[in-house]
Amino acid sequence: MSNQDIRKQIENILENSHVGTLATIKQDRPHSRYMTYTHDGLKLFTATSSDTDKVDEIEKNPYTHILLGYEGDGFGDAYVEYQGKVKINESEDLKEELWNSYMENWFDGPNDPKYIVLEIEPLAIRLMNKNGQEPKELDLE
Repeated sequence: MSNQDIRKQIENILENSHVGTLATIKQDRPHSRYMTYTHDGLKLFTATSSDTDKVDEIEKNPYTHILLGYEGDGFGDAYVEYQGKVKINESEDLKEELWNSYMENWFDGPNDPKYIVLEIEPLAIRLMNKNGQEPKELDLE
């Protein structure tokens, strides 16, 4: 399978799977939680509040591991393992672009000062469990 084919399959999973895990380090131990993601190419974005534990954890260690795509069907249910580096993005344009009515459960609107975006740059991405095939690592260079 070519790198281009792997990338296409990964981008398809990112396009169709919006809920996944986000792992950080909390008190020197792994800590995971579910997040909702959007993407631009291979870069991921997820909204959060500036006063959450995950923000404190990311400020101490900006590296993360994300799982996206597994639908629970089992064998052949492809997903991605995504290693990335997180930065906090407070761009008003990005916050407006990502805003949706569901976020009203946590924020007063796209201008809420607590509303921030975690921007995740990929460091390594693997396509996993594609019909029982060996994992395929995407060459990011």
